[in-house]
Amino acid sequence: MKPAIAKTVDNKALEELGRATLQIVHDLKNQLNGLKLYATFLRKRVEREERSPEERETLVKLIAGLDRAARDMTALVRYSQPVELHRRPRVDLGNLISGIVKEVAARPGLNVSVTCEIESGPLSGEFDAAVLSEALQALTEEAVNSISARDGGEISVHAHRESSARSAPAMIEWRGVQPGGRNHSLNPSSSYGTVYTAQAARIIEAHGGRLEGNANTIRAWLPLSE
Repeated sequence: MKPAIAKTVDNKALEELGRATLQIVHDLKNQLNGLKLYATFLRKRVEREERSPEERETLVKLIAGLDRAARDMTALVRYSQPVELHRRPRVDLGNLISGIVKEVAARPGLNVSVTCEIESGPLSGEFDAAVLSEALQALTEEAVNSISARDGGEISVHAHRESSARSAPAMIEWRGVQPGGRNHSLNPSSSYGTVYTAQAARIIEAHGGRLEGNANTIRAWLPLSE
């Protein structure tokens, strides 16, 4: 019987691997931006020469793919950095959410209905509006992306105080999530499978809140001003 080999975590090696990976991500992002410039030049040339619709469509898809890859690289870089907040008092959470839902719902070609319902009372807190909006938008897109683009469906976002108590936090719910659908990564054990939702969780926790996901709903809690 062979002796078992002890498996230990080499923190120094992991740190070095993380730094090396981050440098690779930076380099890849720069290369992707260069490729996008070339692709954009080709698209303009194809448009001037009135080439076939298939060629133009191919270049549009290529540029869109490069954009997505660059966004993913940027998200990885941001996730590697600490969350820095510049809070301001009396930030209206309802306004942030309704603006994000309106923007996502207006995207061309979206085969998902996105609506929101905001409690009539004040939902104000001491937040960093820009950073928190990043998290709320990522979660809204995560919910939308869980639904098959072919089949369509509906995502409804609800924001309200969890209870009538003055100290009660705000609860934000994304309902209609399809856990077996495309790109859905939240599960009942609160495991965040994409860098976007993982970063959203960090941002919400930095604001003193928490994030959970279950079968068909994503929920976030955020403290409010009394």
